[in-house]
Amino acid sequence: MTLDPFAQFRLDGKVAIVTGASAGLGARFARVLDAAGARVVLAARRVERLYQLADELRDAHVVGTDLSERDAPSALVEATLAHYGRVDVLVNNAGTSTPAPAFDESTEKFTSTLRVNLVAPFELARECARVMVATETRGAIVNVASIWGIVGVGQIPEAGYAASKGGLVNLTRELGAQWARRGVRVNCLAPGWFRSEMTDGLMFGDESSERWMRQRTPMGRGGEEHELDGALLFLASDASSFLTGQVVCVDGGWTSI
Repeated sequence: MTLDPFAQFRLDGKVAIVTGASAGLGARFARVLDAAGARVVLAARRVERLYQLADELRDAHVVGTDLSERDAPSALVEATLAHYGRVDVLVNNAGTSTPAPAFDESTEKFTSTLRVNLVAPFELARECARVMVATETRGAIVNVASIWGIVGVGQIPEAGYAASKGGLVNLTRELGAQWARRGVRVNCLAPGWFRSEMTDGLMFGDESSERWMRQRTPMGRGGEEHELDGALLFLASDASSFLTGQVVCVDGGWTSI
């Protein structure tokens, strides 16, 4: 038999949910999973963008969802099962961020950020894992955190975002440990500075901010769009079949210093 080291990265026939798929990293993640053979459920609030993306993919299903609403995670999983009948991969990518000093960040804003960035991902992971266990599917859950979940940034203050991403990192470890013997792997992808709607105007597009980022990053630059592809596909596929509860930082060395 000829050894094919790339075969384990394929997702042929598998169903993958990607939240926050209407733009930026989420849209890129959906394209990568589609290219690897997955049938992709595109979930976000901006449905018109999802349909535009779906037209580019081989086999995609659009589900409009607002993860700030309490029943949205379970409804998304139910819609996926109604259309495809299974769930193999979950990419918890959706997130919200509105930087403000902690003195000015209201409790309501802090709580709403945790609702979208931490509570909804937990609910989605729980509901997907229940399906994976019941159907004896060896599933993979990829939580998308941030370098803000590993270290403090300070110069761009947002306590709610930092708390939510730090919580997502340790939630990954806990769920990975709890479900390891149930056939469900849970890992975390922690990007550094990549251009997206969230970082445009915050880090990219402003010369002083970009200079600070380049000076602070050991590799001296932000990430290119394609530089998360390999890590995502590794965590979502059988290529990482003996990996769970881990955090993969793709950050140009930011968290190493």
